[in-house]
Amino acid sequence: MSRIGKRPISIPKKVSVTIDGQAVAVKGPKGELSRVLPSEVTVEQSDGTIVVKRNSESRKARSRHGLSRTLVANMIEGVDQGFKRRLEIQGVGYRAPN
Repeated sequence: MSRIGKRPISIPKKVSVTIDGQAVAVKGPKGELSRVLPSEVTVEQSDGTIVVKRNSESRKARSRHGLSRTLVANMIEGVDQGFKRRLEIQGVGYRAPN
């Protein structure tokens, strides 16, 4: 069983999620994103959470289960908080703006 795929995704109050078959659209304060998920998984929304379930126990379905859950979670995080890049420079002689 996929440990990542089993975890539910909580939806923040500022974010709205629309599920139309395999298409998932997420809209929030930072923008909107949409993605069509593989046919091996199904997405269900209830009570402020999203659960991704696989349709069969085939190898392909198992491999896409955790991936689909992570993609949806990243979409929700992206429209809610935005994405950040952190660069850590170690060593002597490197110059970077603050």
